[in-house]
Order: sequence, then C-alpha cells, then structure tokens
Amino acid sequence: MFEGALREASGGVLVDVDVRPGAPETRITGYHEGRGALRVDVAAPPEGGRANRALAAFFRGLVRGCAARVVRGAGSRHKTVLVAGAGRDALLAAIRRGAR
Repeated sequence: MFEGALREASGGVLVDVDVRPGAPETRITGYHEGRGALRVDVAAPPEGGRANRALAAFFRGLVRGCAARVVRGAGSRHKTVLVAGAGRDALLAAIRRGAR
C-alpha cells in the first residue's frame, strides 16, 4: 500500500509525505492514494522548522544508520524526504512495521 510514496533517486530514496504537525505523537497514520503520499503525524509544532526536524528524525529512527532530510516542501504540509543509507525495500519494510 505504501509503495507509491517511495521512489529511488541518486543519493537515496525519496518519500512523499503528507504531514500533520502538532499531533499527540509522531507516527505513520496511513497512505493518501490520490497523491501517492505517506500520512505522518508529527508531535512537533510547525514553528521554526521543528516539525521538519522531527519528521527527518522519525525516518532516521525507522532504519538505523540512515540519514534523512526534507528536500521539498519545508513550509508546506506536503513534503518530500530524502532517506540515504537504506534501500527502497528496507525502507518500505520499516514503514510497514511502523504503520498503525
């Protein structure tokens, strides 16, 4: 179900994400099929880049030893995260484990 949100790129895997900042906890909540985007609640507020940092840290926590950063949509709820150091299949498996 989450495959459409991930695409390989030079330097890692790009993940399209719809973010809901200021949530009670940071977690994957679903998949938006129309946009091909992962839905992620982020506990941090959307102030001063805190939600973006929390989102990147969340992806780093999914796959140990990977790097992650928001590469598009820093000021938007629709973002793209670049995850480096993890293959697409490993990242997809980690997302499936982390989804509730």
